[in-house]
Amino acid sequence: MMQPLRINNSSYVSALWALSVFLLFGQSITMAEDWPQWMGPERNNVWYPEKPLESFPKEGPQVVWRSPLAGGYAGPAVVGNRLYVTDYVTSDNVKVDNFGRQTFTGTERVLCVDETTGETIWKHEYPVVYDISYPAGPRCTPLVEGDFVYTLGAVGHLICFNKSSGEIVWQKVLPTEYKAKVPLWGYSAHPLIDGDLLYSVAGVDGSHMVALKKQTGEEVWRSQSQPEQGYTPPSIVTIGGKRQLLAVGPAGINSLNPQTGERFWTTPYDADNGSIIMTPMILGEHLFLGGFNNRNLLVKLNADGLGVKQVWKDKKDHGMSPVNVQPFAIDDVLYGFDASGELMAVEIPSGKRLWKTTKPLGNGRKAGSGTAFIVKENDRFWLFNENGELIIAKLSRAKYDELARTKSLIEPTNNAFGRAVVWCAPAFANGKLYVRNDKELISVNLSRD
Repeated sequence: MMQPLRINNSSYVSALWALSVFLLFGQSITMAEDWPQWMGPERNNVWYPEKPLESFPKEGPQVVWRSPLAGGYAGPAVVGNRLYVTDYVTSDNVKVDNFGRQTFTGTERVLCVDETTGETIWKHEYPVVYDISYPAGPRCTPLVEGDFVYTLGAVGHLICFNKSSGEIVWQKVLPTEYKAKVPLWGYSAHPLIDGDLLYSVAGVDGSHMVALKKQTGEEVWRSQSQPEQGYTPPSIVTIGGKRQLLAVGPAGINSLNPQTGERFWTTPYDADNGSIIMTPMILGEHLFLGGFNNRNLLVKLNADGLGVKQVWKDKKDHGMSPVNVQPFAIDDVLYGFDASGELMAVEIPSGKRLWKTTKPLGNGRKAGSGTAFIVKENDRFWLFNENGELIIAKLSRAKYDELARTKSLIEPTNNAFGRAVVWCAPAFANGKLYVRNDKELISVNLSRD
């Protein structure tokens, strides 16, 4: 049943004032489109542009600027006229090794960039020793909230900066603080802020998930154990009327009280090689999770929010096993990239594959961990693929319908499984796309005049 709307007097006055201003000035007032964290303002990969391109010019969209950058997979965050991004500078010959560790030395950097020009406003750098696979650089998108920007480096440097000046407010080195080995593929779980707390995957024994005061870094609680950290970002959902923090690791999903870390429920997962990356998706009364090597899990949520029941697990010809790309859910259909590199539509709860295609990658064949990041805009989707191409498409239960595609906007400077790739989730803000490789950061205009 819909609950009655309750508005206090101050909120009511503010709402009336805002409405009157809008009616008076109409469309002369615009709100900036920010992309302050991984997957956008609401962490749901939805973009709300004012005048997006309907298609692409013959010569391709305008590249507004290109700015030099070093290695990394971390996407940028954009708030107002500033952009925040991290990279890794090294003279070592950094090579990809899918399942091995090698030692490299260099410097991680945090850069604040002028969104309009690409010029650096401030930067912070610190020495690091990498002992990880895929050692190109940091993985996590900066998180901008209030007066601060938070970054998490590949080997666990969690830092809070004053976003204007670049002054350090507080910092922690997670593997040192929580006596844990750095994950094979580095710290990759994007921190989350909710209210006064920052949540982060941290350690292994009793500290898999930690809650810190966002303004001081002081620990509020630590909770749960996992055999390894895994790579899944924390997320907060409401199930059965209860707000719950989902803490996912290689051994399973733990649902926690966000304020105390107390566990509500748990269910096993069993990741292959500790590789669990995607954030769980809720579709109606079901929750889906999937990952590398045909691992996937569907559970039915108890109505009281205090438990789940397994529906199916590790289906090879049903469901999907996402790796680099967060799937997108609409009603009872999940759209996403399987570890095979195929984009597919999967019906929930049956797990039936409604269709699958390799077209977004443009190579006509399957590609292991094939990647194209998916962002929704109105009834269309923007896909940025590992070849550096940008695609406009429609996704439905019936088919993948490609509407437009650019030539490569940025060079695939990294490599995986013997092919050149760019594996960076772009930011969509201010009518533009911002994306990086291991050499540069670019701004691309996606707005109509």
